[in-house]
Amino acid sequence: MIKRLQIVPRWIIFLIDLSCCAFSTYLAYLLRFNFNVNEIFSNHFKEIILLILGINTIVFISLQTFAGIIRYTGIQDSVRILSASIISTVLLFIVGLLIPYFTHISLFIPLSVIIVYFFCSSLLLITYRLIVKQLFDFVISGKTNRHNILIYGAGELGMITKKVLMNENQSDLKVYAFIEDDGSKIQKKVEGVPIYSAEISSLDKLVKEVKIEQLIIAIQHLSLERKNDVVDWCLANNVKVMSVPPVNQWINGKLRSRQIRDVNIEELLDRDAIEIHNEIIGNQLKGKRLLITGAAGSIGSELVRQIIKFQPGLIIICDQAESPLHALELELKEQVSESKIAAFVGDVRNKTRMLQLFEAFSPQYVYHAAAYKHVPVMEMHPYEAVLNNILGTKNLAEMSVRHGVEKFVMISTDKAVNPSNVMGASKRIAEIYTQSLNNHLRKGSTNGNGNGNGNGNGLSTYNKTCFITTRFGNVLGSNGSVIPRFKTQIDKGGPITVTHPEITRYFMTIPEACQLVLEAGSMGNGGEIFSFDMGMPVKISALAEKMIRLSGLIPGEDIKIIYTGLRPGEKLYEELLSNSENTIPTYHEKIMIAAVTEYDFDSANYQVNELIRCAQTQCDKEIVQKMKAIVPEFKSNNSVFTELDQPVMTNARG
Repeated sequence: MIKRLQIVPRWIIFLIDLSCCAFSTYLAYLLRFNFNVNEIFSNHFKEIILLILGINTIVFISLQTFAGIIRYTGIQDSVRILSASIISTVLLFIVGLLIPYFTHISLFIPLSVIIVYFFCSSLLLITYRLIVKQLFDFVISGKTNRHNILIYGAGELGMITKKVLMNENQSDLKVYAFIEDDGSKIQKKVEGVPIYSAEISSLDKLVKEVKIEQLIIAIQHLSLERKNDVVDWCLANNVKVMSVPPVNQWINGKLRSRQIRDVNIEELLDRDAIEIHNEIIGNQLKGKRLLITGAAGSIGSELVRQIIKFQPGLIIICDQAESPLHALELELKEQVSESKIAAFVGDVRNKTRMLQLFEAFSPQYVYHAAAYKHVPVMEMHPYEAVLNNILGTKNLAEMSVRHGVEKFVMISTDKAVNPSNVMGASKRIAEIYTQSLNNHLRKGSTNGNGNGNGNGNGLSTYNKTCFITTRFGNVLGSNGSVIPRFKTQIDKGGPITVTHPEITRYFMTIPEACQLVLEAGSMGNGGEIFSFDMGMPVKISALAEKMIRLSGLIPGEDIKIIYTGLRPGEKLYEELLSNSENTIPTYHEKIMIAAVTEYDFDSANYQVNELIRCAQTQCDKEIVQKMKAIVPEFKSNNSVFTELDQPVMTNARG
């Protein structure tokens, strides 16, 4: 019934407001002349009431006091109406003084009438609106199918959230209470809504008294630990949990109910996000020509978006995937001028194509994000892993040296540590090559032919290109990562597939990963492998269960979890440092430098060239055997290449 009621037209509200003003005038005259009606009409009452109605008509139209929806009257509406009453009263007083001076009309408005009129009109205009609002609230509160919700945060954002929910036809929702951590607000009320403690024990008592169906987090700077506590409580009590987006994401600066969204798993990392504030990054990148390979990927594209903030002279976005590269180019051109963006379709394995890129744009910084990263796929195609991850890196490294690139930042992975698969080993070999090349250039040694390279690559030892590596774990939300896959499986009704009940992974967000890359580029002097304190590893099965519950479903009932077994090359636990490596602290407690084993460049370069030549044969076992020779700690796990790690057995003669 209440939903079918139409909003009263503005002109009716306007007439009601004028009627209130007319009645207030009559009441003021009654009080002034002791309820003597004859005395009232002998004092120009008709002329005065027409004057008052005329003044109020002008003021109401100017301030649009009749434009608000009465059932949603709030403080701002009351303030606007009070302002209109003050303005009309002041105008009435001024006009009453001026009329006798400029006309022959002996019109006198007693000051007492003006004062009483002001209070009566203000009271009536505001009161009838509040009465209508209360009637609507009373009728709505009597509904039996309303959903009780809690708002976490009784501050300004919490009040805005409540108003939005009540104003945008959310009649099926009832803000039962606010919950707060601030003890000074607890056990008080705001707009008639009680405030309870947000402590878990208090919430347990509350949920026993009344059925709570939804909780909305309306606090912008809530600690990760506190947010996880509240979300875990909600999931345990089948309470749907949502959150209000940051203010900078509101539509035209205003919050809408449809923007209040479900809490996603990315917000619930088991550690606080690492914030890096380094003005050196901006000083180094401003006005520079920057090349990002793999720019159309999840890491590469976010890297580009962050780099734009530092006002580079030119951003060269390179990828072999044409469509996503074009989409990124269009996105960037909406933010910066076309002259600042150069899209280049090319494969890092194609040395000729990369030469054309460097000769055309002469980049000063290179961020190398292009790589094959899926472990099971590369386990089946070692040839592709070698050519893309190793040859591609080698091509770019050589071009960088020859064309005077200042810094070369390579994005590696935690799977390069004690690798158990082809993908991780290929990234470790790329690390070895770039680090040994960096150290070779720093030493300035030559082998007598002036090029510092016994294999004729022509790399000048006088060029001081700095090669820097960053290692981090799995990235939430990246293409092909576990989070989007789980979301897709949940949307389809399940099941969710997990390889092993005990498998764990380190996680970080895409923005964090890109911050680390930029930070490494600014603070690195060359030869470092930067590692990240990623907190505690996350159990994938627990991650899946939490994602199911966040979707309002029950694990095992609505969505089943199926364990499929470890995939080729996969291991239960990822590592950020190998057993033989130590770490060196930096100025940031969360960023460390891995003290890895150093390799001689001539030897490393020779082995890499031999590996690339071997890859051309596409003989998988020979390729992997050579990779294991370069990286002795590479031990295959759950793979057809495990047999290559077995010691050769010989017959003993006695």
